[in-house]
Amino acid sequence: MLTLVVPDYDDAIAHYVGDWGFELLEDRSLSPEKRWVRVAPKGSPTGFLLAKAANPDQVRAIGYQTGGRVFLFLHVDNLHELVAQWTHAGMHIEGPIRTEDYGFVCVVQDRYGNRWDVIQPA
Repeated sequence: MLTLVVPDYDDAIAHYVGDWGFELLEDRSLSPEKRWVRVAPKGSPTGFLLAKAANPDQVRAIGYQTGGRVFLFLHVDNLHELVAQWTHAGMHIEGPIRTEDYGFVCVVQDRYGNRWDVIQPA
């Protein structure tokens, strides 16, 4: 499991489940301010803990956890179809889909600025 720092639990759930098509695995209250929220791409063994930023340093880290580099990699079955859906939904696609030796790839930014390499393997 990886942690993604987000500004708001419900907004992050709506984004990753609604826009990205991830599954909501768990949403449990731990305190009035803190929840245990896990999402994952459908069928993936790797999930993400959505952690609400709790102080100014964490707020500054949202979308910039790797200093602007691509942070996450997502393998998909039909990249062209997903990019069309994501573009229609207003998601930020960085440039056109490229053909590489290993398949099709493009960089997609999530709502918070995290950069993902989305790959359709050859």
